[in-house]
Parts: sequence; structure tokens; C-alpha cells
Amino acid sequence: MKNNTNKLIYFEEYIPINGISQYLFHCGTDYKNPVLLILHGGPGSAESIFSYTFQEKWENIFTVVHWDQRGAGKTLTENPDEDTFPTTEILLNDLKEICDYLKKKYNKKKIILLGHSWGSILGSLYIQSHPEDIEYYIGVGQVVDMLENEKVAYDKTKEAILKANNKHDLKKLNSLGEYPGEKLDLTSTKTIRKFRKIQAKYNLAININFSLIKNFIKSPIFQLSDVKAYLNSYNANKSIYKFLENFTLYSKPLKYEVPIFYILGDNDWQTPYNIASKYFNKIDAPYKKLYVIPNAGHMTMMDEPELFFEALSDINTNSLIKK
Repeated sequence: MKNNTNKLIYFEEYIPINGISQYLFHCGTDYKNPVLLILHGGPGSAESIFSYTFQEKWENIFTVVHWDQRGAGKTLTENPDEDTFPTTEILLNDLKEICDYLKKKYNKKKIILLGHSWGSILGSLYIQSHPEDIEYYIGVGQVVDMLENEKVAYDKTKEAILKANNKHDLKKLNSLGEYPGEKLDLTSTKTIRKFRKIQAKYNLAININFSLIKNFIKSPIFQLSDVKAYLNSYNANKSIYKFLENFTLYSKPLKYEVPIFYILGDNDWQTPYNIASKYFNKIDAPYKKLYVIPNAGHMTMMDEPELFFEALSDINTNSLIKK
């Protein structure tokens, strides 16, 4: 990929991480800026390909690095064999090596983590085991409890359907049975995909529409193999989906050793913002601040890019003041 942007930092690379070659995408304007590592969602949904739609201003205050996790995006394309597929433990080990690599490459004592959706689980687990690597953590679409997520999302969706008096959609929702039930089952995504489709119709979850697909294809780093990687991502991440069935942050300590910032969309009902807000109020951290972005859904940074950047700028300013 040629750097046609005149940015000081703008390149893709594959580096050896934990036994396989993994993909990183770096963008920035000043080597002195702090390094912000993005942990994408899914699992298996690389967000590097969408970065051009929302992060240009970020690059003035951070060196932004996207990592396509094993089992996702360009890393999955490079490593399609089953013996390279991820578990949560393997991904945490991968993340440790990537943090060490970025600290050395950019001559930083610590980096910043931004975890989105599934990435917010990975990030939250990592900062509890390796706080020495992290300047501060930003949770976006923060996942707290998977089962509670789906229960709250279901109730909100039913409320929207009843308000619209749409009997056809109510029938489709009821056809899912007692969703999610007392135990979340992600061994097949058939039910949850049907539910997400209903949610999306009422703007309560990510809508995989023409606009999103166009953004995917128009990306300056797009390759046809990215489509195949997306389609294969569930199969590559079955172990992670199994892990998610019982996941709750409440099983972990409420005390964090790094500053915590959450940026949540007030229309995010895929990872309901009210669950994350409640949890945020309970945690203990050296410093913490919550930002709620109006009219933003689960893809918070894409839905309201200007307001999201304002929050990031404030976080960056706060961290500089506290130094």
C-alpha cells in the first residue's frame, strides 16, 4: 500500500506474534504522540478496514494502531488453518506481545488501549493482568455481562415493536422463543442473527446495510480476501463464542490499577449502555470518567464521529494534565 496521504505514519505490516504472522495498520502525524491500540469487536470483526471513515482527527493526537486479531481480517487470511484459531487465553498472550512490540517500536513506557465490543472484554481482562503496560483504558460498546446484554436488548426491542404496533415483527420476535433464556447459547449464531436483524430494523443494533458495505469496499486497505475472512470469522472464533456464553465482568475484581474511560452511545442496545453505566459506577480506578454520546449506537465512533472525537480529546487532555 502506497502512502498517498502525506501522513508521517501510515503503513501496514505483518509481524511475528506468538507463532504466527499478524497484521497491524499504523496511522499518525507525530512520533511523540501517545500510541493508541484498537481492539476490535466481533469476535472476528476487524475494524481496521473502516478506520478511514472515523479516525482522521484521532491521528493528530494519537498514533493509532489497528490489530486484526487472529481469527479476524487480514490475520485470518494469512493464517486460515484451524490450528492457528484463537482462544481467549491465546489472544491475551498475543496482546502482550503486541504491547511489548509497540512500546519498543515507538519508544514508549506504556500505550493506551481502546476496546470496542468484544475488544472491550479483551481489553478489560488485559488491564487487570498487565496494568504495567497501559497508560489508560477506553471502553466503547463496553460488554459487562453477556446474558444481561441479551435480556435487556430483547426487552428494548419488544418495547419498540409494540410502540410501532408491528404485529408481523412481534410474531418474528416471539418465534425466537424464550430468548435468551436462562443460559446464553452461542454454539449456533442462527438465533442471535435473527434477533440482531430485528434489532437493526428498529435502529437498536448494527445494520449491515448498503452504506456499511460501501464503506467496507471503498476502504484504501480493502482486498477481496477481506470478504472471505469476514464470512469465515464465526468458524474461526467458535472457542471465543463458547467463552462468551458465561462471560461477566462481575466475576472479576472491581478494582483497576489504570485510569478507566467509557465512551457509550445512548442508542446502543447491542451492548446496552445502561448496563455498562451501572457497572462503571461500581468500579474503583485511579481516575475514571464516563462519556455518553447522544444518538450514537453500537458503532459509536462511526455514528457520531465529531462527538466521539471530542470525548477522545478530553480524555487525552485529562491524561496530560494528570501527568
